[in-house]
Amino acid sequence: MIPTPPDELHQKLNLETAAIAWPELERHFARGAVVVVAPGLDLVEVAAAVARDDEAAVGAWAQTGAVVRATDDHARRWVAAGADARFWAVVVAPWVLVQETAGS
Repeated sequence: MIPTPPDELHQKLNLETAAIAWPELERHFARGAVVVVAPGLDLVEVAAAVARDDEAAVGAWAQTGAVVRATDDHARRWVAAGADARFWAVVVAPWVLVQETAGS
């Protein structure tokens, strides 16, 4: 992979974010690829850190619980909300990083 300058990486990831609902996310959860980003973090910044393999930043967020792999508890809550469970999402293969939107 050719390194991407930080500003370009952020721009690229920002353009690749999308609003999705639980039904579109469910299959990614089933394969264990969903990572939940806490509302206080910048989704694009976290995605950039994952793309750069920035273990220090991702590890620090994971240690505080701000970035975690989606759990069965998350899925149960999202299933109960159905299509009302909405997210901002961005793919950093093989992961789908999601952040719940207000009202989810």
